[in-house]
Amino acid sequence: MTLSGYSQYNIDYGFSVGASNYLGEFGGGDGDGRAFVADLEFSYTRWTAGAFFRYKLSPKIATKISLNYIRLSGDDVKSGNPSRRARNLNFKNDMFEFLINGEYYIYKVNDVGGTGRYTTDFNLYLFGGLGLFYSNPKGQTITGEWVSLKPLETEGVSYSSLNFAIPLGIGFYYTIQRKYRLGLEIGWRTTFTDYIDDASTVYANGIGGVGNNTDQKLLDEINAEGGEPQLVAGNYEAGDIRGDPDNNDAYMTATVNFSWAIRGRSKFYKAKHSFVLGRKKRRRRKSRAKF
Repeated sequence: MTLSGYSQYNIDYGFSVGASNYLGEFGGGDGDGRAFVADLEFSYTRWTAGAFFRYKLSPKIATKISLNYIRLSGDDVKSGNPSRRARNLNFKNDMFEFLINGEYYIYKVNDVGGTGRYTTDFNLYLFGGLGLFYSNPKGQTITGEWVSLKPLETEGVSYSSLNFAIPLGIGFYYTIQRKYRLGLEIGWRTTFTDYIDDASTVYANGIGGVGNNTDQKLLDEINAEGGEPQLVAGNYEAGDIRGDPDNNDAYMTATVNFSWAIRGRSKFYKAKHSFVLGRKKRRRRKSRAKF
């Protein structure tokens, strides 16, 4: 198999599994909130899984469509910051994400190990694109029940469950035996919402901002630590700071990817690698020998 022949495997599809985390109103160490990944709380790391389809447009560029499930979570109980512990919030969010990414290949080894057989290659790439995700943050009551927070309007405002994200990251993969691909991808998502964790601005109506007493009691339970609902309700009033509206939430994933490569038939590869894909056999002209 020649180098050009190997490159015609320009389609692959597969699945990914890995870890997820987020940056928002939960996290950090003993001090005040810090910028970017310095405020990351590794104990909040959860999981993600998904499926994808990739099409290589040229040797340097590919496009990938993926659908992912992502779990995010946070809890003030784990924070060393006194004000965050006193706030006493918690959440989890089971999100579903749809991504369309472009990949740009910055480094390639066509024959790993230099065997001359071109059965294994290596590709390193950068990616970016556009994503749409569904978000449904939930809080846990003192009885252990998880309750959707969006309908409760804990800050007296309504927000959308569908939001856009801009994914950016880096990844690599090996193609093995011209059929299987195994890789690793690390991605960051910049979002346009501050409500992945249901915390952004200030408290409304004391702790909850919901009109009826039943919901108010539920909010107290969700925020309570050690079975004492009055802990937060007594410390916070309407207008007290609950989050940081100056910075939107963000999340990230690190995944192991496995896929199956398929031989493509694009115009690009037909034009560039026609001698591999197959040309019409030329007829040999017969000539009679003259003596």
